[in-house]
Amino acid sequence: MPNILYKPVEKYLDDLIPRRDAVIVEMEEFAKRNHLPIVGPAVARLLALVTEMSGASRIFEMGSAIGYSALWFARAAGPLAKVYYTDTNPENARRAEGYFRRARVTRRIRVLVGDALELLRREKGPFDIIFCDVEKHQYPESLRIALPRLKRGGLLIADNTLWSGRVARKADTKDTLGIQQFNKMVYASRELYPVIVPLRDGVSICRKR
Repeated sequence: MPNILYKPVEKYLDDLIPRRDAVIVEMEEFAKRNHLPIVGPAVARLLALVTEMSGASRIFEMGSAIGYSALWFARAAGPLAKVYYTDTNPENARRAEGYFRRARVTRRIRVLVGDALELLRREKGPFDIIFCDVEKHQYPESLRIALPRLKRGGLLIADNTLWSGRVARKADTKDTLGIQQFNKMVYASRELYPVIVPLRDGVSICRKR
């Protein structure tokens, strides 16, 4: 997926980021080889920063793939963290568990296999952070499920909310339409204070009032 940043600026930011540890680097290389979407180090650092700043410890991730962002969340939230990993693919979950063991964060992460929306419906809140990175046409329904399970003062974070700039045009796919609807919903909500950060493919950070 193309990012929205001007390419030289994107490269400049990437070059500034310190080299990651061996487990993170291996995950990045695996994702690149296999064309798997991950948030990448620039967005991951943003997720880690807001986790540390907010003091979040109970985090639900809707859509985790190989566990890249879940690992960043778990490290940032500290030893008392409870991070919920979700993915529909058992193979992704097994691979993620291997990375978590090597990174020594298995006690901080609960691995759940299945549809992220249904899994979140089953879990009782409140959560400090809910991170949305599921199929983009599911974003509006994800918001409706997530909001009641988010604590007051908690953060709803969503990736890909500028969708390579396609959100600025008339929707031609259900995924683009889903993101456009999600963006309108969070900005219209009286319960949320949202900001879209134009980093990589757009990251929405919304604080529940």
